[in-house]
Amino acid sequence: MDDEQILTKINDYVAEEQELRGRLQRGELSQAEEQERLRRVEVALDQCWDLLRQRRARKDAGENPAEAQVRPAGEVEGYLQ
Repeated sequence: MDDEQILTKINDYVAEEQELRGRLQRGELSQAEEQERLRRVEVALDQCWDLLRQRRARKDAGENPAEAQVRPAGEVEGYLQ
């Protein structure tokens, strides 16, 4: 996946986040459903941002950005802890 594809996925996930929040406000989802689905979207977003940062760091270091890998959710989500 190249940078443009990653950015497209990020935009798709952001749109999905907004849609979920709108569906909750319209009463189409319960709060529990919205929270569960939002959590999955947020993790996927964090993984995309991490992958994009890895690719850019590799490029800046003169390395092959294609060698960047999606890290496991637990690793990406554990950065702040």
